[in-house]
Amino acid sequence: MASTLFRGVQTRPFLLYPSALFGRKNGVFYCTIKGTQTQTAAPENKQPQLKVSPQAKAKVLDKILQDYEAIIGIETHVQLSTLTKAFCSCPYNYGSQPNTCICPICMGLPGTLPVLNSKVIQFAVKLGLALNCTLSLNSKFDRKQYFYPDLPKGYQISQFDIPIASGGYIDLDLPVEFGGGHRRFGITRVHMEEDAGKLLHSGNGSYSQEITFSLFVDLNRAGVPLLEIVSEPDMRSGIEAAEYAAELQRLVRYLGVSNGNMQEGSLRCDVNISVRPIGQLEFGTKVEIKNLNSFSAMNRAIDFEISRQVSLHSQGQSDQIVQETRLWEEGGQKTVTMRKKEGLSDYRYFPEPDLPEVILTEDYVDSIRSSLPELPESKRRRYEKMGLSMQDVLFLANDVNVADFFDATIGEGADVKLATNWIMGDIAAYMKNEKLSINEIKLTPQELAELIASIKGGTISGKIGKEILFDLIAKGGTVKGLIEEKDLVQIVDPAEIEKMIDKVLAESPKQLEQYRGGKTKLQGYFAGQVMKASKGKANPGLLNKILSEKLNPKS
Repeated sequence: MASTLFRGVQTRPFLLYPSALFGRKNGVFYCTIKGTQTQTAAPENKQPQLKVSPQAKAKVLDKILQDYEAIIGIETHVQLSTLTKAFCSCPYNYGSQPNTCICPICMGLPGTLPVLNSKVIQFAVKLGLALNCTLSLNSKFDRKQYFYPDLPKGYQISQFDIPIASGGYIDLDLPVEFGGGHRRFGITRVHMEEDAGKLLHSGNGSYSQEITFSLFVDLNRAGVPLLEIVSEPDMRSGIEAAEYAAELQRLVRYLGVSNGNMQEGSLRCDVNISVRPIGQLEFGTKVEIKNLNSFSAMNRAIDFEISRQVSLHSQGQSDQIVQETRLWEEGGQKTVTMRKKEGLSDYRYFPEPDLPEVILTEDYVDSIRSSLPELPESKRRRYEKMGLSMQDVLFLANDVNVADFFDATIGEGADVKLATNWIMGDIAAYMKNEKLSINEIKLTPQELAELIASIKGGTISGKIGKEILFDLIAKGGTVKGLIEEKDLVQIVDPAEIEKMIDKVLAESPKQLEQYRGGKTKLQGYFAGQVMKASKGKANPGLLNKILSEKLNPKS
């Protein structure tokens, strides 16, 4: 029966829905609606954004919050990098043509039954352990019931009263430019659920009273596995919230459970904010903010919403702060009302009858715990013990691939600080300019360690090292091979360097006379000419020593 209906949908989409309302176009289900709508506000022109330093923003916010305290909690949905969906064998590839990754189970057709993807359990346990949570050895799935066009079953398979993990925390370090410091934020719960489909809206672009628009439904995302992470209301500013979300992204990437790409919807954050006078125990009225597609947008949206709520409080208009969902409007740099919340939704949860309980054994949990990689917090503390500055630590540990590259380089015996400087300096600049990741460049950790050793040992100069580095990054090869091929071995014979200095001085009588007349800065000119004559191969330290002796003979 289910397969018959599914074939019917593929060939005759009007069988399931009234033909006057629904159709199918280019693989997308759609609904065309004509209605009356009052336009409440004219479209605003985008205002140019003023660039304000993080320090200046922090000072302004501190002034605003002299008498008030912001309370911030975040609900984060992480899309898991499983090969197939949570309850069927459909793959999910971001950017696929609409409704090409679906089956009767995704569409919620009658007679279909879900089958749990075991990877979802494995990834949930991994993340729960990494977040220092207590795992529920016996948990279950529940039906969360609500109606929305992108939810074909009329309910979402989720977890309600017994989440797979709860009562954890996450540690992070704030960036130096925002004042630095260590923070620990509580994790209320982590639970498994499936994603809904996606709605696409298109209208006639008119601001008249009567508008016609189409609602397109793409079910590719329906059934994709998610982990929802609910934080404690422990954050107090936009930067703390943004760094919390960034640390979650870092964590899921380190674990390999998700790519964490916000622009693809693999990591989505809903922020809850309230403000209360300092000293008050009760929370203020909570406002939810959506449409946050970057960490910087999250920071700005939260700071704006805090300012808005404090302003209403200080003007005696706190009753105008209502429980609602607001959207962040990037163009106007403000939050705007999306919908009011009259009260808590009644989702009528009950245990999912088509799925068995989730039972974890101690051996299963221990096997996953032993397979966990070194996590960002542990890596940062290890790098600190190496003597690196917090700025260096945060850069290296931010990307798991950069951290692995650095670890492999120092594992080859490279000096820790020199390896850090090369990676954070020339290598990072090249990757930024060429829009490449560290896995896409041709340079290997072994050759970077060899390059550092060659400079430190005096085989080549730092200047030649930079030239070799860019060849290694772009084309690959070996340090020794490039040195031999280009005849780049550093000249360390004092007699040979002295001959070159004598020649340069003999060919520059005017400059020599000026030097002896008091223009001592010309020493740099002579050194440059010698380096030019040696094609950059003269040892800089030896060159400057001999040159200084020649220019300033002892009487």
